[in-house]
Amino acid sequence: MIKMFTMGALALAMMSGAAMAGSTSALDDPAKMSPFFTDAGMKTLRSEADFKTAWTAMKPDERTAVLKDCGDATLNKAHADFCAMAKKMGG
Repeated sequence: MIKMFTMGALALAMMSGAAMAGSTSALDDPAKMSPFFTDAGMKTLRSEADFKTAWTAMKPDERTAVLKDCGDATLNKAHADFCAMAKKMGG
């Protein structure tokens, strides 16, 4: 019985860790990304001037993380318009 509980707890811990690891992209963080979009669904980018204001308001390490995520082919594809503008702003 204890063995089953231990195995269940271990399996749960592993699944939780995998789920957390999957959502570590700065591009998927609504709190960080919402200033760049005009809508709650984060589909429409703000103007270039407003984007630049939001971009410069970010901490340098956050901008670096965003650019790194934009360098990932899968993430870039999912956030193509944002990444194109971010690359234009920062690298």
